Amino acid sequence: MEKIKANLILGDCREKLRELSDNSIDLIFTSPPYADSRAETYGGIRPDKYVEWFLPITRELLRVLKPDGTFVLNIKEKVVNGERHTYVIELILEMRRQGWLWTEEYIWHKKNSYPGKWPNRFRDSWERLLQFNKNRKFNMYQDEVMVPMGDWADRRLKNLSETDKVRDPSKVGSGFGKRIANWIGREKAYPNNVLHLATETKNKNHSAVFPEDLPEWFIKLFTKECDWVLDPFMGSGTTCRVAQRMNRNSIGIEILPEYYQLAQVDIVPVSEFHSVQLTLLENKGDYGSTKSK
Repeated sequence: MEKIKANLILGDCREKLRELSDNSIDLIFTSPPYADSRAETYGGIRPDKYVEWFLPITRELLRVLKPDGTFVLNIKEKVVNGERHTYVIELILEMRRQGWLWTEEYIWHKKNSYPGKWPNRFRDSWERLLQFNKNRKFNMYQDEVMVPMGDWADRRLKNLSETDKVRDPSKVGSGFGKRIANWIGREKAYPNNVLHLATETKNKNHSAVFPEDLPEWFIKLFTKECDWVLDPFMGSGTTCRVAQRMNRNSIGIEILPEYYQLAQVDIVPVSEFHSVQLTLLENKGDYGSTKSK
């Protein structure tokens, strides 16, 4: 039986990442402290210093990621003096200069975001998930995250027009086109880049925990069993815990002892490989829906 490993490391990722081998990680999924956030736990990083602080980390992440691997960064701008700060945009540009390819951007729609009132804006109900790669060709298992076709297929495909039966080219001359008849008989479709997930978490002892569904979806999309998943800002271990449940090896780095100890409660260093079938999309059925349960 193959062993699934979970290597939990206590320390500063700026130092501990240097101990990891080159080209050894299949997926990096993490959510670092946002600018000026978590001051009581992580000290907070000023927005105008954020890029300078983060670039040495992304340099090491670029080194440890496999050539066909993916880095997904969960991050969000903040408001400073009445306007959105540009540190996320600046970080993207500097990472491109570092050698990263900014391949895609996903949106996490928080279906149950807290209500609130501000004089000049509405509440935030979404966060960025930025995808970076080292090369244009990378591992991506799209069939693993397909979603049910839904009721629209029955309505839309019931009475096809003549245009639906042929390739209908784009009216703007882009070269793209569609053939609606291709979807007859299909039960699943590929998702879009907006994830509709609630913010609930099982762990109430960490200041900023994302739901397990979030890393689970990206682990399914960018890795296969026995691949290596890294979270350099592990927190209480959500990414590593999900990776282990999905039969992926994982490495988590956390600077705060209390969160490191929380992660150790649910994550075993070595577990027996066992085959599991996760049905995130079929069973929960809420990824593609904006309706809250």
